Amino acid sequence: MPATGYIQVHAYSSYAQLPLENVAIAVTSTDGTAIAMRLTDRSGQIAPIEIPVPDLAESQSPDPGEKPFTSVNLYAHLKGYEQIESENLQVFADTTTLQNLEMIPLAELPQSWSQNIIFNTPPQNL
Repeated sequence: MPATGYIQVHAYSSYAQLPLENVAIAVTSTDGTAIAMRLTDRSGQIAPIEIPVPDLAESQSPDPGEKPFTSVNLYAHLKGYEQIESENLQVFADTTTLQNLEMIPLAELPQSWSQNIIFNTPPQNL
């Protein structure tokens, strides 16, 4: 039986760790299907996004052939900052996955203005 997990974002400016407003956040399934799109508020956060996940019982004693979580990808963009891609974020039943996004101003990295920062989360050894 499907359950629900959540993903929460906190976006802030690197070094100073000041919250960033209006960061465009897109969450997709690993096959690229859009799940949700949000903008961060003044505190650099979004309301938690509900993600359909396997039932909690499956994460307590998982079948070796099945994952007890749902993997999603997250993209963050704000003009003047380097874009961030977080791949294979794991979301479990009745749990909020917190993704901190340290956004780097492009002025600090002029040689890489068109690059993305990509983070890939390997599966947990359960």
